[in-house]
Amino acid sequence: MAGTVVVGAGLAAAHVVSTLRDEGDDRPITLVGDETDRPYERPPLSKGYLQGTAERGSVFVHDADWYTEHDVTTRFGTTANRIDRAARTVALSDGTELGYDHLVLATGSSPRLLDVPGAWLGGVHTVRRLTDSDALRDELARRGRLVVVGGGWIGLEVAAAARLVGVEVTVLEYAAQPLLRVLGPEIASHFAELHRSHGVDLRTGVGVDGFEGPDCRVTGVRVGGDLVPADVVLVGVGAAPNVALASAAGLAADARGVLVDAQLRTADPAVLAAGDVANAHNTVLGHSLRVEHWDNAIRQGDLAARSIIGRPDVYDWQPYFYTDQYDLGMEYVGYADADDPVVVRGDRASGEFMAFWLRDGHVRAAMNVNVWDVNDRLRALVGRVVDPARLRDEKIPLEEL
Repeated sequence: MAGTVVVGAGLAAAHVVSTLRDEGDDRPITLVGDETDRPYERPPLSKGYLQGTAERGSVFVHDADWYTEHDVTTRFGTTANRIDRAARTVALSDGTELGYDHLVLATGSSPRLLDVPGAWLGGVHTVRRLTDSDALRDELARRGRLVVVGGGWIGLEVAAAARLVGVEVTVLEYAAQPLLRVLGPEIASHFAELHRSHGVDLRTGVGVDGFEGPDCRVTGVRVGGDLVPADVVLVGVGAAPNVALASAAGLAADARGVLVDAQLRTADPAVLAAGDVANAHNTVLGHSLRVEHWDNAIRQGDLAARSIIGRPDVYDWQPYFYTDQYDLGMEYVGYADADDPVVVRGDRASGEFMAFWLRDGHVRAAMNVNVWDVNDRLRALVGRVVDPARLRDEKIPLEEL
């Protein structure tokens, strides 16, 4: 019996294998990952672990002996090179082949790089893997000036972590505000103010022309006619799904990910995709989308396992993500466009508020900032028609909206 092969040993993959075992599937499972570490959670890499407040052992999904105890064969430090769908085999970089009844592609995504002079210089980092966070943390402990290219979630989280340990930080963002394409101008401005209030030199509407430095080591970032001094650089300009393995096997895949249905199956029912790499049909939203966040990796890992064992579950939840920056904690649920009108409940200046994005009277997404234990109630509002005036009125309890 060939069983299930999971390629990509990240959070989604860890939940595929654990859910299969939790659901009583006793068939063989093999977990293949090109990293030597066992599956871990990525959010700490730009938050607590980078800052030094979270121990290394806390990032791992399972204890080291969990895989042996649950009869999961692991092939860490090994790359999957080729899929033969007709033979139902996966060829690995060590020359072995694995047969499968079901194959789950959980290959994740890779940081986008800048095609500019000096991008190869020492001291220019991305953060995607545990080893990336290790390297960046070591650099920040020794050097005083960090330049972050990109004002997205990763960039801002790293900026906050660096400021909290006393590093001088400059953030360079191409758009008019950080997070503008996600949150729209009003809420994006809140994050801009947050970082400036903590001493970050946030420069918006700027592009990077290159990195400079003698002896193969970055010392500055070229922005137009200016050279911004830098001892360390983080490039955080997004991530691209790792679709090469799927594409080479003839599966539908492009820059939006591996195309799968609401049960995460490709056009080949024996092959599924989950997590960052999956462009999956969401039955609530009525279209396909790729979501790179922690919650989605967990849920889709669980869903892929249940699809394998024949359960009827589908991708029917609203996207969710969170961030921690300085003393700000935020949760967001739903799927809105940046130009959707936003309604704020509470006083932004107080640091505690909620926000709702609407279209045609419907709540498309909701956010809670430093207001806790309300996300489930916000989730219940997403998709409903709610009077904006009632959303603003703090005297009306959320459960009565």
